[in-house]
Amino acid sequence: MTDSVLYSVLLLASLGVVAAIVLYVVSKKFYVYENPLIAEVDELLPGANCAGCGSPGCKSFADKLVNTEDISELFCPVGGNDVMKLVAEKLGKAVTEKDPTVAVLRCQGGCDVRPKTTEYQGPRTCAISAMIYSGETDCQYGCLGDGDCVAVCNFGAMYMDEATGLPVIDTDKCTSCEACVKACPRDIIEMRPRNKRDLKVFVGCLNEDKGGIAKKSCAVACIGCSKCEDVCQKDAISMNNNLAYIDPALCTLCRKCVDVCPTHSIIETNFPPKKPKKVVEKKPVAKKVVEKKEVEKVAVVKGEAAKPEVKKEVEKVAVVKEDVTVESKNTKTDA
Repeated sequence: MTDSVLYSVLLLASLGVVAAIVLYVVSKKFYVYENPLIAEVDELLPGANCAGCGSPGCKSFADKLVNTEDISELFCPVGGNDVMKLVAEKLGKAVTEKDPTVAVLRCQGGCDVRPKTTEYQGPRTCAISAMIYSGETDCQYGCLGDGDCVAVCNFGAMYMDEATGLPVIDTDKCTSCEACVKACPRDIIEMRPRNKRDLKVFVGCLNEDKGGIAKKSCAVACIGCSKCEDVCQKDAISMNNNLAYIDPALCTLCRKCVDVCPTHSIIETNFPPKKPKKVVEKKPVAKKVVEKKEVEKVAVVKGEAAKPEVKKEVEKVAVVKEDVTVESKNTKTDA
């Protein structure tokens, strides 16, 4: 009994030693070298793993940064220019700065301006709704309102407004990861430059139907009237498929297009209220007293001295002139 136990222990120990030797030899033989810079760059990245950079995670993006000679086309939207500068210093490579962007919702068709015509009963996701039918309203271009964009936002920058049924974007929390852009089946979320004080002017509509049909489905839809395009002096607005689009690279934020839009489909954000124009009151013009001689001269020049109307006018002026003279004399006598 004792010998069998001893043999069993020795057998197991020998098997363990052999397995350890085999594993050691295999690990040395098939060792994969990893550049230590990858771990260092990974520590500089925000660690959001949002895939906004085009890679599935920050670890793979760090690997791409280290093993790519030209990283000018690579950019971390969450970390921004500050993080990319640190990465460039660590790797000794040049990086291109990019203007910060923020997500905007190009649809303002809430429940008050876009009435429901059907009722959907099924799984409440935008992806399924977009595949099955065109939505609960007559607008087949607007927001479906099921909140897929809110579900994929890892930074709490979006929430659904119960009053309008539309998602609301908190620009202060938005990291430009573009997760909401990829999740929206209607492509109504767009990344636009974050200007100073986050000023933006854009068309909040994607309806490509003709004016009457678009207006019937949504009260604030773009009707393709081209008034905004005509008033823009920088050629920043273009019309395509009955829909206006404002190029953020050319727009100077003058807001002339906002004033002429008949359906108020152009959105302006974070602008101060416009000051009302001052109404200048016109001063009454004092009537000049024309002397008798001047009236006669004008009448003679025009050849109208013989007319009775002119004579009556001359006599009236003369009487007024005489009355004024008499009053002035009386005033001097009294004095």
